[in-house]
Amino acid sequence: MTYYLSLGSNLGAREQTIHEALKRIGQQVGTILRCSSFFYSEPWGFDSPNAFCNLCCAVETTLMPMEVLIATQAIERSLGRTKKSTDGQYHDRPIDIDLIRAYDNCGKEIHVQMVNDQMVNSLVLPHPLWQQRDFVRIPLAEIML
Repeated sequence: MTYYLSLGSNLGAREQTIHEALKRIGQQVGTILRCSSFFYSEPWGFDSPNAFCNLCCAVETTLMPMEVLIATQAIERSLGRTKKSTDGQYHDRPIDIDLIRAYDNCGKEIHVQMVNDQMVNSLVLPHPLWQQRDFVRIPLAEIML
């Protein structure tokens, strides 16, 4: 399967943190096929003086969507993320990794609607807000085939 992920950081050494997250994704999730250029943006959904550095990547893996979510959340925690955004309340963070879209090996888009799971945050694929966010939409367009 191929997953398209969005990575963002607005605290600390943003580009370095994203590079480290990509390294760990390659080790723990699957093969990174493509990465977009960095995209810089103001915070979306909250006020902060800290601008974001973002990029999107395509990852090939045999993992199922929930397994990818669990792995990426573990990577976030290992890189210093202490809390997730909930109920539309966003905040500064050293790293954010979102699953944006997923495709099976035949190229068919995977749709997932798992809300309020006890173990991890909700998972909805494709990500319901991706088209509203330039920091996802523009880098994603750069790498989508």
